[in-house]
Amino acid sequence: MHQQSDPTGIPAGCPAHGNLPLYGPEFGSDPERHYAHLRTLGPSAPVDIAPDVQVELVTSYDASLYILQNPASFARDSRRWNALNEGRVPADSPALPMMGYRPNALFSDGAAHARLRQAVTDSLATVDQVRLVRLTQQSADYLISRFSSEPLGQAELMAAYAQPLPLLVFGDLFGCPPEIGDRVIAGISGIFEGTPGADEVLGGALAELIALKRHQPGEDLTTRLMVHSARLTDEEVLHQLVTLLSGGTAPLTAAIGTSSALYLSDEWPTGLPVEDAVVKTLWNYAPIANYAAHYPTQDIELGGRTLRAGDPVLVSFAAANTDPKLTEHRQQLSAKAHLAFGAGPHACPAKDPAFMIAATAVESLLNRLPDVEMRVPFKELAWAPTPWSRSLVTIPIRFTPRAVLPATVTGSGAAPAGRTAQPPAAVPHTSQASRQAQEAPRPQGGLFSRFRAWVRGE
Repeated sequence: MHQQSDPTGIPAGCPAHGNLPLYGPEFGSDPERHYAHLRTLGPSAPVDIAPDVQVELVTSYDASLYILQNPASFARDSRRWNALNEGRVPADSPALPMMGYRPNALFSDGAAHARLRQAVTDSLATVDQVRLVRLTQQSADYLISRFSSEPLGQAELMAAYAQPLPLLVFGDLFGCPPEIGDRVIAGISGIFEGTPGADEVLGGALAELIALKRHQPGEDLTTRLMVHSARLTDEEVLHQLVTLLSGGTAPLTAAIGTSSALYLSDEWPTGLPVEDAVVKTLWNYAPIANYAAHYPTQDIELGGRTLRAGDPVLVSFAAANTDPKLTEHRQQLSAKAHLAFGAGPHACPAKDPAFMIAATAVESLLNRLPDVEMRVPFKELAWAPTPWSRSLVTIPIRFTPRAVLPATVTGSGAAPAGRTAQPPAAVPHTSQASRQAQEAPRPQGGLFSRFRAWVRGE
């Protein structure tokens, strides 16, 4: 659906509703202009999140916080959705996979939500931070090893690094054997790419993983969920795993990519730590841009508008974080006051591990490829034209070709603030043994199988 902008620069509304469309290339190229226009309409305004799908979008930081922290007035169970129940949402709408009900903590309220969330948070609390850093570094080393010795010294960072890294980490945390891990990665990747049958691939792999853990429990998140005192059914375990995968991989991919690009940009001040780039990403480029559908339990007045019971109200984390009323005193706020991880009872239960994975991924890239730089200025990078996330499409990089071998990692693995790591040996010259190793047949199987074999030194 092609939209024209009027001479004032304010985007035109969707012909179906007269609403501003929050999808397509025009929105993707400049979402801030759309948010600025919506702010002139009040703390919230009607938009089309997909063709023929109207929602109320909240762009105010204070109003977003109010909604997120008031579950009694704003429920998350999308079975309340009026338009869906009345058959007014197209059956093939791209909004349905994002907003449709699933039996997980994200779409539950009250006691059901408390039970499922407790199982998730308690299970996540068992993840050892040192092990998580080590696993992230191993995953980073493996992925960098796949492109670091390319003769031209060029790669595309999103596809080669930011996208697969969270999947490798999660596959290991869930305790996946190599073959099941391959199918989990294929399934979740296929879902984001729109591959037919990807849902079935992911569901089948996770069901097999759960059945395996019934007979062979381990020190992993899948087992922790299964043995939790909440007594989750196998179906409930499966849906929590799907939530962790889908709710974790795409935002982490965006955070790793944007933070890396920010740090490598000419505008980034020399000497600032990697963590600052991750924090700036979470504030200014919220990986989950517009989401968290809430359904008023009764008609509610907000900023002069009536939010009708059962009509979806989405929080724009991206717009709330850049609310001009907030930025005036943002320097006085905690670095963690952003809403990128949500707030209230449905706030992301994995925000600390997620931050650690993103920061470690960027640090590992800088340590393994100390002279890496972008081939395109940050301001010229393209963003995905989707309302749900804020993610770069590609990040072309260049570097001095070098070999990256499996490393034994100890300690936190934190990189110095000023990129002072010593470069590994460049590889214009290789020994006969090295050439033979490089020419040897690679282990068969998918990405996760090859990663596990690489870690074992095979």
